[in-house]
Amino acid sequence: MAERIDNIGFGDLKLIQEPSEFCYGVDAVILADFAAKHASGPVRQAVDLGTGTGVIPLILSWKTDAGMIAGLEIQEDSYDRAVRNAKMNGLESRLSFYNGDVKTAVRHELAHLCGRVDMVTSNPPYMPGTGGLKCANSAKSIARHETTAGLVDFFLCAAALLKPKGDLFMVHRPSRLADLCCFARDNGLEPKEICFVSPNLRKAPNIVLIHYVKGGGRQLRFLDPLYVYKEDGTYTESLRECYK
Repeated sequence: MAERIDNIGFGDLKLIQEPSEFCYGVDAVILADFAAKHASGPVRQAVDLGTGTGVIPLILSWKTDAGMIAGLEIQEDSYDRAVRNAKMNGLESRLSFYNGDVKTAVRHELAHLCGRVDMVTSNPPYMPGTGGLKCANSAKSIARHETTAGLVDFFLCAAALLKPKGDLFMVHRPSRLADLCCFARDNGLEPKEICFVSPNLRKAPNIVLIHYVKGGGRQLRFLDPLYVYKEDGTYTESLRECYK
């Protein structure tokens, strides 16, 4: 292993990562910011599904007053780093991590949280199990492809965890938008807000942020698009706001 420790840009929060396996990207940052800003009410308990090394729970600990933020991760090495990240940042009292599968966690690791959670976040694998270029590195392949669980499994898990009118926030690819809406509604999660994210003004969206409400009404709102880079290659002001 060749782990490194990075400052993630929120106060003095730091993150242990293994570059040869998987490192978080801007999609995790904008998802955490989107969730913190668009929650329907106070966030006391939150769960991040497919948490990796725990970057989203770390950012949510900075952006919200949630007293309990849990993260579920199937890969044991990433889970171990998430646990160490909580300890390194002195957040063991607020952050809890579980090594488990979204397909079974509500019957095992997360059973005690079912029906009680205010907010669920998820940055799931973007590629279907049979699509996309597979990575030679198995850790990266699991993070990027639906090799261990499909998109619908994330919705099933989120629906079981959330309390009535609880919020689910997900980041994914626009090409999966039909699935992102249909699978959610099939499981009682109504899409309420959609924000498309583009690399810059000249390029089409390559990321979509979606806010769902458990048992919400059928009214969908499209938010102003988010652009990541300016023409000179620096972050836009909107993206910089995500780091505050």
